Amino acid sequence: MPKKKTHRGAAKRFRVTGTGKIVRRKACMSHKTGKKSSRVKRRLNKPAVLSGGNETRVKKLLGN
Repeated sequence: MPKKKTHRGAAKRFRVTGTGKIVRRKACMSHKTGKKSSRVKRRLNKPAVLSGGNETRVKKLLGN
């Protein structure tokens, strides 16, 4: 049976931490940041942790 391939789109968007959690980037920070407050930009820079059904789906895509 062939090896399972990693979903390349998911690999670029998510990463697995040392404890096994799935981390993603938050949206709205790629452009148009001049009108956003520093507080909002700081909040958006922190990574978000997935949980629940989304976490199991992404783990399957990543091959974990």
